[in-house]
Amino acid sequence: MENIKNIGFDNDLYLKLQSENILKRINTFSGKLYLEFGGKIFDDLHASRVLPGFDPNIKTKLLVKLKDKAEIIFCISANDIEKNRVRADLGLSYDDEVLRLIDNLRDLDLYVSAIVITLFKGQPSAVKFARKLENRNERVYFHNYTKGYPNDVETIVSDEGYGANPYIETTRPLVIVTAPGPSSGKLATCLSQLYHEHKHGVKAGYAKFETFPVWNLPLKSPVNIAYEAATADLKDVNQIDPYHFNAYNELTVNYNRDIEVFPVLHNILKKITGGEPYKSPTDMGVNMVAKAIVDMKIVEEASKREIVRRYYRAKCDYKKGSASLDTVERLEYLMSELDFDPNYLEVTKVAKQTSKASGYPCIALELGNGKIVTGKTKKVISASGAVVLNALRTLTKMGDDFDVISDDVLMPIINLRTKYLNSKKSVLTLDDVLVALAISSSSNEKAAKIIKKLPELKNTEAHSTYILPPSEESTLKKLGINITCEPQFASKHLFQN
Repeated sequence: MENIKNIGFDNDLYLKLQSENILKRINTFSGKLYLEFGGKIFDDLHASRVLPGFDPNIKTKLLVKLKDKAEIIFCISANDIEKNRVRADLGLSYDDEVLRLIDNLRDLDLYVSAIVITLFKGQPSAVKFARKLENRNERVYFHNYTKGYPNDVETIVSDEGYGANPYIETTRPLVIVTAPGPSSGKLATCLSQLYHEHKHGVKAGYAKFETFPVWNLPLKSPVNIAYEAATADLKDVNQIDPYHFNAYNELTVNYNRDIEVFPVLHNILKKITGGEPYKSPTDMGVNMVAKAIVDMKIVEEASKREIVRRYYRAKCDYKKGSASLDTVERLEYLMSELDFDPNYLEVTKVAKQTSKASGYPCIALELGNGKIVTGKTKKVISASGAVVLNALRTLTKMGDDFDVISDDVLMPIINLRTKYLNSKKSVLTLDDVLVALAISSSSNEKAAKIIKKLPELKNTEAHSTYILPPSEESTLKKLGINITCEPQFASKHLFQN
């Protein structure tokens, strides 16, 4: 559970300010607004780590608050469907993620009105996905590449450009346009709809729901640098918005892609609306994050921790061949800008020292009270299983001189794996340990007591001296543990599973 002393962000204040400003923006555009939603609708864990106190599902709570006024359109690129693009954090393909998100939103009684397949050029997988949705009575639209984009504004804003896309009929004043990931065609969908709305005599407008970078924090604020760290693989760079400075003589922060595309977007919006709704990319955003930060010191410390996590993730991905050296070097540079290094987290040093002294792979975990416990991989239990057990023992103020899991429970699991499932590994994983602990809790009073402490592992820091198997890393994350790993494989085997 989150320690109230470590809260740096006022969730309720943010919800109030953000919703109020969205309603103001709707009224600015005669009662119809297309709001581009970037980032994650559910589980915005980056924001919750950088802004302690931030609810990772705040966007959905905001939508629930505005649900009578809002409807939702999902965009997904036909190219992403064809390439079977996967969300790395969930292991879900983008098309499956769209289905999951729609179900989750409808469970909250939110209105998802349509799905747009963008950048369509006849991709067979996209056609199959559309048929699957239509067979479930979903409204599906295909949008092609926009003729003339980005330079020929006359063609873009014409029946040959945005007008060539089918018009999606919407019925509510706030239309949320979102997607399972970046580069899914959200902006093009918004602009295409704006073109059609104005042809129908509806003076609709466009805006962006933004979280990062935070426009009214300094360029080199750890909060904004943490955003650069999160998008290091995309080579996003925060910059001072020159258009905003020229218009208002005010320094604000935006990121390079929005600044680069603004002249084109400005001309398109001007052509569609006949006016000049925005003088800068910063003007387009609705972002009240800065006003809800209540303890900047806590937030800046959390941001530095997040940068370190991103660094270790990139190092491990590079070791596995799924990230570039450029990304790692970029993260090293960002740490140097804030004058700290990869050993910034105390658990990193403790894990390395413990592993070196014992000769075993090790995980160190820092509890909410600052105490650090360790776990090592030995003959029976993996380091992940050992460190979680040791953490739970510590939280219940019990020593390690008793068995919370009896051999009567452990040995059948090991026998099942080695004798019947033909596994060469007899070491119990974290999942095995948790299941065994749950079974033991029915007859072992001490096991029952420590299992109730699992929620207290949320938002703790841990560091492993080796790259964890995906299943163990996933379970640690489900427990809310922020885990980082040294870029070292657990064995010399080429096949890592």
